[in-house]
Amino acid sequence: MGIKASLSRKIFLVSNSVFLLLVALLCIAPFINLLAVSFSDKVAVAAGEVTFFPVGFTTISYQFITNTSKFFMSLLVSIKRTAIGVPLNLVLIILTAYPLSKSKEDFGARSIFSWFFVVTILFNAGLIPTYMVVKSTGLMNTIWALVLPGALPVFSMLVVMNYMRSLPKELLEAAYMDGASHVQTLIRVVLPVSIPTLATVTLFSFVDHWNSWFDGMIYMNKIQNYPLQTYLQTVVVNPEEFIRNNTDLSGNLSKYLSMVSARTTGAAQMFLAMIPILCIYPFLQKYFTTGLVMGSVKE
Repeated sequence: MGIKASLSRKIFLVSNSVFLLLVALLCIAPFINLLAVSFSDKVAVAAGEVTFFPVGFTTISYQFITNTSKFFMSLLVSIKRTAIGVPLNLVLIILTAYPLSKSKEDFGARSIFSWFFVVTILFNAGLIPTYMVVKSTGLMNTIWALVLPGALPVFSMLVVMNYMRSLPKELLEAAYMDGASHVQTLIRVVLPVSIPTLATVTLFSFVDHWNSWFDGMIYMNKIQNYPLQTYLQTVVVNPEEFIRNNTDLSGNLSKYLSMVSARTTGAAQMFLAMIPILCIYPFLQKYFTTGLVMGSVKE
């Protein structure tokens, strides 16, 4: 029986490994195809000859996108937006989630404030009122127009709040018995054991700020104030018009029009946009499945 069980176990592990490998390949294949398209000649791409290897290898699509000062200006705007927006999101999430995680005995108005935030998820004023608020407060064409309207991601706040509610009461009571205040308890006890959840919402916030393009389109009237995604969206939607309106490329107009297409530039911009995400994700991935609360309360 032991030999049969061992053999069955080995068959299961091999089958499971093969299945997971196939799933991983299915997930990676589209990205490999996009990378091949971005480095391929536009004629080969239009003919459907590109699969997982470039055909007529060329970097003209990347030159087309990056060979202008406006690209680096928009990159700087996105970096500034992310550097300001992500910490601001985290601070407001923590300062809101911690008091709302308390029991009704400790915070009597908890339900009122909780529903106040939940309603903002269910009902939204819409684009026009939001635009009018941003314009009337003088935030147009500033970095704050991209940061302040979404300064508190309510969904992420609810995730952190529910996580803090699940913490053992003995953990917090021990800190209070040692004379810790609410601020000290939050900083020294709650935040260290909340790292997995905070890492998750940090990634959510980073991706949201980095990938957002629509708010830059409506709140910025000058192309030099565009974040990277808004700038790249204008490149992909109408590359010919982009070249004509860009003085940096005007001397090479015919060259770029003859060698790039919407598909090749679209693939190139996807990879340029994914690079920061691919860089930060491995460092946060380990926190997704790691629970630091287990074992924090000793019997």
